[in-house]
Amino acid sequence: MSRAPLVSVIIPTLDEAGEIAAVLDHLAGLGGRFEVIVADGGSTDETVALARGHGSHPRVVQTHGGRARQLNDGAAQAGGELLVFLHADSRLPDDAHVSLAAALRDPRIRGGNFVLRFDGADRFSRTLSRWYAVQRRAGIYYGDSAVWVRRAAFEGLGGYRPLPIMDDYDFVRRLERSGATVCLPGPALTSARRWQQAGVARTVGSWVVIRWLYLAGVPPRRLARAYRIIR
Repeated sequence: MSRAPLVSVIIPTLDEAGEIAAVLDHLAGLGGRFEVIVADGGSTDETVALARGHGSHPRVVQTHGGRARQLNDGAAQAGGELLVFLHADSRLPDDAHVSLAAALRDPRIRGGNFVLRFDGADRFSRTLSRWYAVQRRAGIYYGDSAVWVRRAAFEGLGGYRPLPIMDDYDFVRRLERSGATVCLPGPALTSARRWQQAGVARTVGSWVVIRWLYLAGVPPRRLARAYRIIR
């Protein structure tokens, strides 16, 4: 096991007291060599205290300036050959380390994500999962699908850009253009609860509209305001 690659999992948090213990428990139960870094962006609840007091002893980094800054500062503290960016309400598959280690053995692969499934057995969650799979075949994916990347590739790309929205999509686009990527089996799980109230049509529509406005050159700050209205 000591010769297995070290995978650094970076969790950006902001007022995630309700999720942080559960995701740390989950990561502590996975097989393989992982280190966990909680990159907090200024929580006003108990997120930081819960992370520091957790039995798995994650490294806690406190920073300000938005999610991209959190991700970059977390990555700067990481010692792994592979970086995985995991949302607090998402979960990796049980065999994540096996899949990541296999990808690392192929020097052509620079990064990618995991097959994503929204939790829940309801039609809403199943529809979002299918839509996400369709997008992934077109090279479109976001941070909730556990984006992972080789450290050297991350540094070569300059990390995440400080955008108020679409920072994950911007990074993925640059990663996809830089070389081969792969969507690893899983699935990874993420919560559908934050989208439930909007419904399928409005949720998918907001994803598509915001992405195309971003590609059309609408400033991210305007997009961030529009996104709050659409949701």
